[in-house]
Amino acid sequence: MAFKWRKWNRVIHRDFGYLFFGMTIIYALSGIAINHRNDWNPNYIIIEKTITESPFFEKPSKQDVLNMLEKYGVDGDYRKHYFPSPETLKIFLTGGTAIINIETGKGYIELTKRRSVFREMNYLHYNPSKYWTWFSDIFAGALMLLALSGILIPRGGDGITARGAWLTLLGITIPMFFIIYYLY
Repeated sequence: MAFKWRKWNRVIHRDFGYLFFGMTIIYALSGIAINHRNDWNPNYIIIEKTITESPFFEKPSKQDVLNMLEKYGVDGDYRKHYFPSPETLKIFLTGGTAIINIETGKGYIELTKRRSVFREMNYLHYNPSKYWTWFSDIFAGALMLLALSGILIPRGGDGITARGAWLTLLGITIPMFFIIYYLY
């Protein structure tokens, strides 16, 4: 009985596709996030609020600080405050800070909140442990098998000896162009 390599090729392609579906989504989404990390922070949402108060004629007390923070909806985040200079009030908040010039009453609040989903995916993308690295290496090998088995599935005019050859060549040429353009 002849070995049915096409059947086994489809089985491997199908089963690895199912097995590594989650990993593919994780690396695809976190890869997009990492590609655009100069445009936005994929791990945290940064919230900025402008503070405009009347000038303070004396150093504000803790209660004055809490009353002011209440106006901006962050009084529950108060941790402590101090005066790094005679005219500057710095307030430590859970997940952020506020800085106010007490002579002008102008300042800002900056809070950071964890961005759900992307933060966890980015954590995995940066290989947090030796075991995850091994699993990621297995995934990389599986991606190579998926690519190779995938180009062998179609037959005839859509297969690797016809249309598939041109698309495969294009898929190799585009990254090569960028390598040559940016590195040489």
